[in-house]
Amino acid sequence: MSFESKVVWVTGASSGIGEALANALFAQGAYVILSGRRADALQALADQAPERTLVLAFDTTDYDRLPALVEQAWSWRGRVDVLINNAGISQRSLALDTSLDVYRQLIEVDYMAPLALTQALLPRLVEQGGGQLAVVSSVAGKVGTALRTGYCGAKHAVVGYFEALRAEVEEAYGIGVSIIIPGSVRTDIAKNALEGSGSARGRSDANIENGIDPVAAAHTILNGLAARQHDIVVAEGMELGALQLRTNDPAKLFMITSKEGARLAKVREELGAGASVDPRAVNKD
Repeated sequence: MSFESKVVWVTGASSGIGEALANALFAQGAYVILSGRRADALQALADQAPERTLVLAFDTTDYDRLPALVEQAWSWRGRVDVLINNAGISQRSLALDTSLDVYRQLIEVDYMAPLALTQALLPRLVEQGGGQLAVVSSVAGKVGTALRTGYCGAKHAVVGYFEALRAEVEEAYGIGVSIIIPGSVRTDIAKNALEGSGSARGRSDANIENGIDPVAAAHTILNGLAARQHDIVVAEGMELGALQLRTNDPAKLFMITSKEGARLAKVREELGAGASVDPRAVNKD
């Protein structure tokens, strides 16, 4: 599938993977609907291809607005060919130190929001006779890792929803469903991640800082979407290895992740309950 003249809706488009996807789609001649919370950043991006861009700024958890937004998106070009649910938020806190409100926020942003927008658009795609739905999950949507109980829970949930949805709509209605599984990509995801109290972490991780370039990630994602791949993996190194172990040797994978969990528990004991535990921290012993 070529994206030339296709109408592609990208959420979380103001930065990171979403921004890189938008730029790559502009280069391919697509019509792009840009969504996110920061209208100014979206407009700056749209100014690169104003004749082929529609800006729809909104918070993805503002569910009451979705019917009107879908109507506006559809009316722009008379169709939507691809929806890429990219907006999301991460977490960096141990379960013992994480408030229930943080879990609620992660579920709302990373699971309920893409589900709600997909549900709102889905009847239009059925009437249209086809289309493509995609969601950015994570390696954490397949592998449970320390400091991310809420994030992993939400990302596992979104994988389950989209896999089940694929079973319902791909053959029956010609609607492709792709799950994007990135590992570490150089974005602000770790900096903006929620700590146990709900505050933004404010600093990145070494693996994120040394991660895959967003432009390269966008290239991999669009190639996967063009081929209508079910799973589009954007990972390398240990994260790619973890995905492979999840299938081939889950016991070994759990041994690795549980050792890291035990190490971080010791760090927590040294710092005191409620302290922000950095994955790069080294035990005093």
